[in-house]
Amino acid sequence: MLIVLTGIDGSGKSTAAQALVSAVRADGGTALLLNNHAGRRSMSVLGARMGIRLPPRVADALETTFRVWNVLVHHLRASRTEGLVVMDRHLYCQLALRATKGLPRGRVLSWMLSKLPAPDAVVHLEVDPGIAHQRIAARGTDAETLQDLAAFAHAYRQLPEYGGFVKVDASVPGPELARRLAATVHELGRARAEGRPPVAG
Repeated sequence: MLIVLTGIDGSGKSTAAQALVSAVRADGGTALLLNNHAGRRSMSVLGARMGIRLPPRVADALETTFRVWNVLVHHLRASRTEGLVVMDRHLYCQLALRATKGLPRGRVLSWMLSKLPAPDAVVHLEVDPGIAHQRIAARGTDAETLQDLAAFAHAYRQLPEYGGFVKVDASVPGPELARRLAATVHELGRARAEGRPPVAG
């Protein structure tokens, strides 16, 4: 089963994904975590150190290249893996980021989404931008502003695919979020076994 996780920075994607995969393995199951990063954080940190701010289109071109490469490689790995595969981020994330920069959606990423194997579900971690900003400030590794996060959350909601995402409230502490994500994935597995579509909500 292939699950894709999306959500704004500070929603807890990476932590929850790792906890889910670890829990499945601890129960004797097979699970694989694949990170479809775009190098955005690394480029932001490097740019800040060097005093350079890339134009939005240049930054998007670099991020999209990294993201697309990771997604393609990881879909190939997923096709060869039994059990649960969790992808942390996907092309949906890049489309939302483009919208926050005022860039058009374009055709290439949409075309790729139509050709890649569809995940069993895209699970979107919903969190208030204010809570996400507090989490980011606490870990001290990012420089996202509250305005950036609010724009990112809005961009996700405007994606045409958003209506089909399975939403999980991520405003809770990490252990509870991990529990909710595990319960959601368990229900998705049941729905798949019974031949019924996942419930977006």
